[in-house]
Amino acid sequence: MADQPPKQPDPATAAKAAAANPPPAPQLLVMPPTEAIPSLVWPGAEGEAAWAIPVLVPPGTRGYAIFVPMVPAEPAARAAGEPAGRSGKPAATPAVTAPAVTAPAVTAQAATAPAAAQSPAPAPPALPPAKAMPPAPQPPQVPVAQYPARPFGTYERPPTAWQTFRKKHWPGPKKAQGWAVPAGVLAGALGFLIFLPLNRVGIGWFLGWLALTLGVAFAVRKSAELPRGERLLRSGWAVAALALLLIPAFRNAWWLVTFSVLGAIGCTALAIVGGRRLRSILFSLVAAPYAALAGIPWVRSHLKAGRNPGIARRILFSIALTAVVLLVFGALLSSADVAFSQLLDGAVPDLRLSSIFLWIFLAAAGGLLAVSGIYTLAAPPATSSLDTEGRGRFGLIEWAPAGAALVLLFGGFVAVQFTVLFGGSRHVLETAGLSYSQYARSGFWQLVAVTLLSLALIASLARWAKRDQAVERVLLRVLLGLLCALSVIIVASALSRMWEYQRVYSFTGERIFVMASELLLGVIFVLIAVAGLKWQGRWVPGATVGLAVLMLLGLAALDPEGYVAGRNAARYEGSGKIDAWYLRALSADATPALTELPDPVRRCTLSWIAEDLEEPDPWYAWNLGRQRAREALAELGPAAIGSQQDCRAADQFDLPKTRR
Repeated sequence: MADQPPKQPDPATAAKAAAANPPPAPQLLVMPPTEAIPSLVWPGAEGEAAWAIPVLVPPGTRGYAIFVPMVPAEPAARAAGEPAGRSGKPAATPAVTAPAVTAPAVTAQAATAPAAAQSPAPAPPALPPAKAMPPAPQPPQVPVAQYPARPFGTYERPPTAWQTFRKKHWPGPKKAQGWAVPAGVLAGALGFLIFLPLNRVGIGWFLGWLALTLGVAFAVRKSAELPRGERLLRSGWAVAALALLLIPAFRNAWWLVTFSVLGAIGCTALAIVGGRRLRSILFSLVAAPYAALAGIPWVRSHLKAGRNPGIARRILFSIALTAVVLLVFGALLSSADVAFSQLLDGAVPDLRLSSIFLWIFLAAAGGLLAVSGIYTLAAPPATSSLDTEGRGRFGLIEWAPAGAALVLLFGGFVAVQFTVLFGGSRHVLETAGLSYSQYARSGFWQLVAVTLLSLALIASLARWAKRDQAVERVLLRVLLGLLCALSVIIVASALSRMWEYQRVYSFTGERIFVMASELLLGVIFVLIAVAGLKWQGRWVPGATVGLAVLMLLGLAALDPEGYVAGRNAARYEGSGKIDAWYLRALSADATPALTELPDPVRRCTLSWIAEDLEEPDPWYAWNLGRQRAREALAELGPAAIGSQQDCRAADQFDLPKTRR
């Protein structure tokens, strides 16, 4: 019997069967984790459209997902109807190509099949041939941004320059236990709280700083890792700070006390952090406040790591309980007896809210300074890494013409100054049309600015000018030496102008301070010239700070406001003119000299000073200038002290009439 041809299936029946048994949904191709699989970056630009194939990810699937970008076909292969890569040319690299794409065949397979134990899915029935679909529209060509490949994971920001420096040169002290560090911090806090007077200058500034210094020294007596020379240098800066803080105990001039306290803070920073050259000295001014905050957790670790971790909390509770008990029972006993109430009023400090905030501020300031000193001295930073030698960046062509021109300019100015200083007053009157005092006053501040700018220029040339060859070294040394010598003469000219101006008008404490600062600049130029003989100037910055300390101590020994009062009194005897309003605003340091003035000038100049001295000083605010002033006023008697009317009668110049 002949074989019957196979019966063709009915298309409708096949469609129904296909609808009843759909093919399995494509699943994501998942690879197990391995180090051999490199990571790729999606080559498309940001915001670029892309084709996506919907996939079904089985629950519990683990591994890496691989995304295959779609690449364009080669023009030659597309024209010949061949697949890409068969025309003898290499196929395009997927990671670099543009997004004009063709759809390659996609195979999906589950790496971890949850239904692996089940029977395989039946093959889908054959489908009728589909009509040819028009090609999908290609997305526009967009330049592909190239990004470096980065592995997946969490990324941290690169360390900053400060973090790198800290890790390499200032890692900080190790964790330790014991009561030495907390005791040192407590000494600094109590020293400021008990001794430091903010409303009046006095010996309490020295006593508070002394308690702070002793507390820091006690805390780091065994942990400081410093060579002997560095230890002696820092001890010298600590002694300089204490010497400057003795000035408030002997002088009462506000400006002198202010600069003394600021200088003591700078010397304290050098004693804590160290520093020999300009960079390390400036670094100490920044590192000391930073160490005060960074060292707080380190100090707390000493309390937690002790034998009794809860002892600090128990001590605070005990202090609070004691305060409450004394407050309650003291109030009751004070109301019961008047004599005991007066005694208690003298012993108990003022408990106003402003006073409490002041105590908190003083204790916090002293404690933070102690934390800064102990934290830094326990593991000092390596400041030598900051004091690097300057690299020559400017050659002879860049700096030589400017330096030579400045030398010629300074030389012409100095020649004129010699004419003025040595018998040239008639030349000034005829040429400038000014009096000698007006000429002396007119250019002082300009000369101060020239002095500061020339100092900065000399320092810049010494650091960044090239001196590899012998001719460069010789010429640089000659130019810098001439600039230093001419700058010293300019400083002398500025000093002579200010001295003449004060001789004609009047002496003031502020003008004396400015003259002392200008004299210090002149000495610095001499130090630079000496250091330039052998190109060894590492010692100049430290010597400059030391000279500034000596300048303040010298002013304190001079008693500038007493000197000013004496010179103005002598001027009044010779000319009959005096600035009574200015003398009235001087501090108690000027009182002994002002008592020698005749009426009504004396009555005017002593009015404000006597008003300031009415209230007695507590023991921690003792001041020699105020004590001498009280003794001088006691010898004169109350009748020798005047009022506002006496100042109107003694007024000679229209200078400030308001109290500073």
